[in-house]
Amino acid sequence: MTHTLPLPRFDHERVEVITGRRSGLVIIVALHSSVLGSALGGARLWTYPSWSDGLGDALRLSEAMTLKNAAAGLDAGGGKSVIALPPGTQLDGERRRAAFLDLGDAVESFHGLYRTAEDVGSTTEDMLVVSERTEHVVGLPDAVGGSGEPAGPTSIGVYEAIRATLERITGSSDVKGRRITISGLGQVGSRLAVRLAAEDAVLTVTDVNPAKRDLAADLGVDWAEPGTEHLVPADVFVPAGIGGVLTKDVIDSLDAKAVCGPANNPLAERAGADQLASRGILYAPDFVVNAGGVIYLDLVAKQLGTKAEVMDRVAAIGDTVRRVFDEAESRGVSPLEAAEGLAAQRLAEGGRKPALAH
Repeated sequence: MTHTLPLPRFDHERVEVITGRRSGLVIIVALHSSVLGSALGGARLWTYPSWSDGLGDALRLSEAMTLKNAAAGLDAGGGKSVIALPPGTQLDGERRRAAFLDLGDAVESFHGLYRTAEDVGSTTEDMLVVSERTEHVVGLPDAVGGSGEPAGPTSIGVYEAIRATLERITGSSDVKGRRITISGLGQVGSRLAVRLAAEDAVLTVTDVNPAKRDLAADLGVDWAEPGTEHLVPADVFVPAGIGGVLTKDVIDSLDAKAVCGPANNPLAERAGADQLASRGILYAPDFVVNAGGVIYLDLVAKQLGTKAEVMDRVAAIGDTVRRVFDEAESRGVSPLEAAEGLAAQRLAEGGRKPALAH
């Protein structure tokens, strides 16, 4: 078998790989850890060269969710689900519905140890379909009393993380006049672009979808051809698309002072964190930066605070990033190692330690 990325080590509590009885699609649910509580992580609908690539993605993403939820101070473990589409597969309405009914059955088989939500390729409407088969789903549409789309809270957390990163490299958190490159204009990347443009950042944006040029034109910002954006001089490079974009070669030629973005697992290899540090490029770990959505979904689902209080917790991601930078500097390690250490400490103590983002 071949894999887009090497399979990670296996230290998961439970992984289910099934063929959906309605859809015929490979569906994977990976529960990495329930030490801090019922695991929470979204459902990714994506095309993979092989089902095994989808498995590798689920394993990596679920482990990252354990770190993300621990670092965010949530009483939630880490998990992820993947609906793996063979190349060239197009889901019509009925088969798409069938796929998410199958996912609901797979989630239900975990008896509450894993809760799913929307993610790349899936929507809140898809989660409504999942809810027909299991109650262990969050982020249902606003129209049915759910918490709705989490991309807004995610983008707010990323924005605060960018401000904290700018503060560390420039001495000021003000985005005005700062050169920022956003690679990926999905729901989170687009929201960031709109906000940063409104605050007079000097923006360069790109996306593999050429139709996203229209957003760049509307905002009056520069467009870079996909695959060249890392060559544009920037204060902060913001990976906001698929994972694995920061390969050894990309890092070698990256013209930025810092990396801070919402993409999950942007480093193609773990050694990339040390490679960035050796080049003097500050790295804000993705699982800290992009936790706004999961903070929002978890706290709203558990009715822990008013909406304003929940959003204050999301905005506190900036303070968590500052703490990670401080820890990395004091220990003489990369920010990735520092963030993993802080999350691991909380996991080792079974959640008794106060939340990092408090």
